[in-house]
Amino acid sequence: MGPEAVLSVFTSHGVANIVCDEPMQRHTTWRIGGPADYFVVPASLDELRGTVLAARHLGLPITVIGRGSNALVLDGGIRGVVVKLHDAFAKVEIEGAAIIAMAGRSYVSAANIALRHGLAGLEFATGIPGSVGGAVMMNAGAYGKETCEVLEWADVMNADGEIERLQNADLKFGYRYSILKDRFGIVTQAKFALSPGDRDALVKQVKQWSQKRVESQPLSWPNCGSVFRNPEGTHAGRLIEAAGLKGFQHGGAKISDKHANFIVNVEGATAADVLWLIRHAQQVVRDQYGIELETEVRVLGEPISGR
Repeated sequence: MGPEAVLSVFTSHGVANIVCDEPMQRHTTWRIGGPADYFVVPASLDELRGTVLAARHLGLPITVIGRGSNALVLDGGIRGVVVKLHDAFAKVEIEGAAIIAMAGRSYVSAANIALRHGLAGLEFATGIPGSVGGAVMMNAGAYGKETCEVLEWADVMNADGEIERLQNADLKFGYRYSILKDRFGIVTQAKFALSPGDRDALVKQVKQWSQKRVESQPLSWPNCGSVFRNPEGTHAGRLIEAAGLKGFQHGGAKISDKHANFIVNVEGATAADVLWLIRHAQQVVRDQYGIELETEVRVLGEPISGR
């Protein structure tokens, strides 16, 4: 079926905001990625539902992104449909000592709103450059805290376009894991159970963390955040630095001079450049320390040779 026929099916399901061959480098924090066959930014819950149902009708896979962090889109792009939850899915509500945020909301923004209302529990999220939906899906964490510690429930759209409310236990959280990594489901909103706190003390803590990030992370270069999970009892960045790889460059990608668990795009890097560095770091650390580094970043799509 050609693109025009495919677009017609989406239109018949009420999907208006769809384009073909959208460069994913425009939508990832690494500024890397080949084209998505079909790219949808739903303007409503109904349009999201229509997208899910049209894709199922056509037999097309769906990939969901939010802010495009923690994702490496390969140079050949992504087959099927990419759904980006953005401004139409960014509403936030305060409900007593809880905050309900839609999936497309920046996790940092949601955390800062909680701070302004004197609610404690989401301070750690002020350092996580992703969306609320992505944070729930991967159980994002920082500073020794994780999303699962404050999440009460998440509304998730299934393959039938229906919304299921999954409680914390239903999501089967683990380290950088939820059940949504293994089954289809699109987070639409989530409720975080927080507690009243000292606003001034909370803001002071966040400012200290922010200053530490500025000093230790390569925030001025396109990156995806931490590339590798921390092995038990140590830190991936320390291992990579100790192996002599800090500042090592391949093509346009470079292991950061500031923090060795960050790979930065310094000269028009390709996904192939980043993958080479990832595998090289894994091999060197394995050879020197006998430790297998596991990636935290999601690798999406296919290489150019796969098209």
